[in-house]
Amino acid sequence: MHQPDATPRDLIAENEALRAHMAYLVEQAERNHDIMCRHQAFDLEIVGAATFQELVGTIFRLLPVISELDAVTLALVDADADIYTVMHKLGVDFEPLPDLLFVEHAVELGFLQIDGAPPRPRLGPFDLMNHRSMFPHAGSKLASVARVPLLRNKRLIGSLNLGSRDAQRFTPAMATDFIEHMASIIAICLENVISNEMLKYIGLTDPLTGVYNRRYIDRRLLEEIARARRQAYPVACMFIDVDRFKLVNDSIGHQAGDEVLREVATRIKTELRLSDALARYGGEEFVVLLVDADLPAAAMVAERIRSGVADQPVDLADGAFLDVSVSIGVATLDDFDRTHPIEGVAQRLVGQADVALYQAKEAGRNRVITAS
Repeated sequence: MHQPDATPRDLIAENEALRAHMAYLVEQAERNHDIMCRHQAFDLEIVGAATFQELVGTIFRLLPVISELDAVTLALVDADADIYTVMHKLGVDFEPLPDLLFVEHAVELGFLQIDGAPPRPRLGPFDLMNHRSMFPHAGSKLASVARVPLLRNKRLIGSLNLGSRDAQRFTPAMATDFIEHMASIIAICLENVISNEMLKYIGLTDPLTGVYNRRYIDRRLLEEIARARRQAYPVACMFIDVDRFKLVNDSIGHQAGDEVLREVATRIKTELRLSDALARYGGEEFVVLLVDADLPAAAMVAERIRSGVADQPVDLADGAFLDVSVSIGVATLDDFDRTHPIEGVAQRLVGQADVALYQAKEAGRNRVITAS
């Protein structure tokens, strides 16, 4: 409201100020609408993510752009490394996800819980000493950060960490409704996709020994051969059979036989790398897939497995000790015929290892034979 004695010049200046303020409000409204639309699109993207890698990759790819952030990290509570282990076994590549962090205990996330109330977001200036663990790759370029708890049924499952070079972007007085809503959507998506991946893993795992089953290794062979074709590295396969296993079941019972299978699986795994895969193929048979291993290297690993099983008796639950041995056939694939379908190549590789296993059995058992 202008003063009664205002001059025309004052009125013009006042009108210009009002127009500028209105233009600013319109600009802010349009910007807020644009931000809201981008975040709605982001919500749809992450809700539609079918796998753990797709979900986490989408968060890191889109959130810094739509929210104009200089750093986004995600920390998940993973007490016994169950999430990491299962995701790795399902083929998740963690190398392109350096901002995905795992902590063993929820307290490491640094949130305060007072009188059992759910933790609140923590906003304020970036402090290298206090925030380094949540922003390990940001260096000292950040000026303000927001650490937002990821909650499911009042349980803290992780932290969404946002960083900006703008010191005024995240301040303690700032309202947190918007980022809390975003974190709740991310938390729901994470819980759902992790649960689905865990169920998938259970469906690909042998319940007796805890190693993969035939369904998994058949699928993994196809994936690995396709990758090896592109990157030109050798793939090796072992077919392993527990010697005279029927005699074990018939003489001391199926429970002891189960113990033997579990122990043999454990000893095989001891000799393998994280990139390799072990599966129970059926009965007392196991198949091992070795990535980037030629025939001599695969034969060396097979011999370590053979001796690792044979050199020490299996300690049974009833206190008895049982001598066990395995026969192993080894085959490798290092000259990829690209004219043949991958399915046929995989079957031939396993078949060659199976033939070599048969030869090991015929030669007296407790030995390694490589396919010619």
